[in-house]
Amino acid sequence: MNTAMATDAASASKITFTGLRRFNFIMGCLHLAQGVLMLVLSTSFTLPITTLYLKFDKASVKLVQNLQEPYSLRIAPLVALFLLLSAAAHFTLASWGYKWYVEDLKRQINKARWIEYALSSSIMIVLIAMLVGVYDLSSLILIFSINACMILFGYMMELHNQHTERTDWTAFLFGCFAGIIPWVVIALYTLGSNSSPDTSVPGFVYGIMISLFIFFNIFAVNMILQYKKVGPWRDYLYGERVYIILSLVAKSALAWQMFFGTMRPV
Repeated sequence: MNTAMATDAASASKITFTGLRRFNFIMGCLHLAQGVLMLVLSTSFTLPITTLYLKFDKASVKLVQNLQEPYSLRIAPLVALFLLLSAAAHFTLASWGYKWYVEDLKRQINKARWIEYALSSSIMIVLIAMLVGVYDLSSLILIFSINACMILFGYMMELHNQHTERTDWTAFLFGCFAGIIPWVVIALYTLGSNSSPDTSVPGFVYGIMISLFIFFNIFAVNMILQYKKVGPWRDYLYGERVYIILSLVAKSALAWQMFFGTMRPV
């Protein structure tokens, strides 16, 4: 049933599979160009990665936390990485993966989208967390992982609803729960930093937080509109195009805000 609806919608829509192929190629070029610019133009700005393992304190004869900073992480390659991951995904769908892409779209799913988002958006949320002071290695791993789970719930949403007559929102709701957790942590660190004027978060970080929080939520809104079949979203290909545009805008916003905030040569 879903396959037939998608095929009918595609034939009636101005958005075509070949049009999306060209669009993916163009978007791949835009992501690639920005990723290369991040590597070429950015400074060697770094942020620390810390650990807080236990050690035995002989003086007090008990286990205490031992704060260590084993290494610093250069930020520009990470910014370039989420842009280059998107470029690779777009080029794949516009070339050797095109047939697979079309077959998925006819079933109202795009597996490649969710796999790429699980990696790229998780890197993005880790970078935002580091900007507000989340440096602990274990915390960053958890933030990356739970964000990836949020995206994979989106994958499950599309996969599951291929086999239902009525939309089942269970995966979507679980994804919303997982997705809000990193932002709660980011908010806690931001509020904690602002408790003292000497440790307040830089102004550009607020711009990143607000813009990216809005974009992350617009992705969810796009999914709702797809499954509610509101206006042009009755055509799955329209929602697919919106996902592609949102991805470019969100990644570009984070990349250039970080560039002008921390990585621009003085």
